[in-house]
Amino acid sequence: LPHPGNSEKIKPRCAERRMKSSMLPAIAVSLLAFGLAGCGHAEPPVPTPVRRSVSVATASNAGTDWPCFLGPTHDSKSSETGILTDWPDTGPPVVWQCPLGISYGIGSVTGGHYYQFDRYGDEARLTCLDAATGAFLWKFGYPTDYEDHLGYNNGPRCSPVIDDGRVYLFGAAGMLHCVSAENGSLLWKVDTAERFGVVQNFFGVGSTPVVEGDLLIVTVGGSPPECRDAGRYNMDMVRSNGTAIVAFDRRSGELRYAAGDELASYAVPQLATVDGRRWGFLFARGGLIGFEPSTGAIDFHFPWRARVHDSVNAATPVVVGDEVFITETYGPGSALLRVKPGGYDVVWQDPPGRDKAMQAHWNTPIHHQGYLYGSSGRHKSDAELRCIQWNTGKLMWSEPRLTRASLLYADGHFVCLGEDGTLRLVEATPEEYRCKAEVRLRDESTEEPLLREPAWAAPILSHGLLYLRGRDRLVCLRLIPDNDGVRQPRQSLSLDGRR
Repeated sequence: LPHPGNSEKIKPRCAERRMKSSMLPAIAVSLLAFGLAGCGHAEPPVPTPVRRSVSVATASNAGTDWPCFLGPTHDSKSSETGILTDWPDTGPPVVWQCPLGISYGIGSVTGGHYYQFDRYGDEARLTCLDAATGAFLWKFGYPTDYEDHLGYNNGPRCSPVIDDGRVYLFGAAGMLHCVSAENGSLLWKVDTAERFGVVQNFFGVGSTPVVEGDLLIVTVGGSPPECRDAGRYNMDMVRSNGTAIVAFDRRSGELRYAAGDELASYAVPQLATVDGRRWGFLFARGGLIGFEPSTGAIDFHFPWRARVHDSVNAATPVVVGDEVFITETYGPGSALLRVKPGGYDVVWQDPPGRDKAMQAHWNTPIHHQGYLYGSSGRHKSDAELRCIQWNTGKLMWSEPRLTRASLLYADGHFVCLGEDGTLRLVEATPEEYRCKAEVRLRDESTEEPLLREPAWAAPILSHGLLYLRGRDRLVCLRLIPDNDGVRQPRQSLSLDGRR
């Protein structure tokens, strides 16, 4: 492999090797959001494609696409303004909704299309819908027999990534696909587990790839052949073969480089420009790697992992200027580093003991005007929404009993989705917790909740529409009114576009 500083030859292994395992504490991966359904989800009727009637841009006359996990700026922050802050008891108007297959991730929006990655039976499937109406457009699928041995669902964990007319999919078993964003035709694919010798970890593959120039940067974390039979109880014996970070040519799928002596985590690689230089930051299983994304050259490795055997790192690094924030929930908590070529300085880090500034689980905190907001806590019962000072870690306020929650920033507020399905609008202020609205979305006819627990996916906002995901349903709300003030009627659809 063209791997800086490592010429070790990597031998393939079976991508679907089943590892010995047992039940873990209730967590999941970066999770980008998760549900606990099994693989017996009913197969929907074979869909009949329909023509897209109106684009999202036409419907809202403003706004931006949301082409990847955490949005176009990779920080779960939207630039759109004019959101509804005075919600009725039923919440913002529902534009459309539809049932989903088995998965943990929410979709992505580009060019008036909504792309959702789920599993139906033994097929992992990308479904393309009209983003404004929910009407079915096309699908792409491939066979999978991935089995999660720790009791979580067997569907994808990652969100689709859309770039330059292509959609990139990273399945739970490590299958990487590139398909046309226009019609779903296959362009290339790589079985990363087989090619790089990945030992199945606690929750399968859960780190969404990122695009950097002509590269697709993927968290792989392969191991040498002697580690291939490791299971849950001896994961600490698994070693890296220098493929923590693997970069592919985004057009052809050809390997460009592999780097990093680390295993995979569930955090998404973060890219940023610091003092005129491009950086990549990967919060891997054992700590933070700082690297040059164009070449894979490693600048530093900052160890940051709990001693708990079953611990994982799942929150994506937050970058502000030349500083990088990382957080986990199993032990050490949080740290803020100031990076420089070849190294870093520690600005602050949580001390040993229980007093931690922030212990985010899978949900990535959001920086806003010198403060960091996020859900802190390992379990549903002890999680609380917190605001801390960025440069010191000082706690400004905390609000308990909201369950573990995911945030989206928009127009001076946070859209806060609790894992129990409760939707809140919280003012983005360090002064105190100010909840402007709170609602449980319900079906008009049955009064049943539309978002069933666990609702772990971070909300997304694109062209005025707010997309939310519960265990088995996608709900699209009108968060920013149309220019003419007319709100679209409520629609309920299946994935084949039927009402």
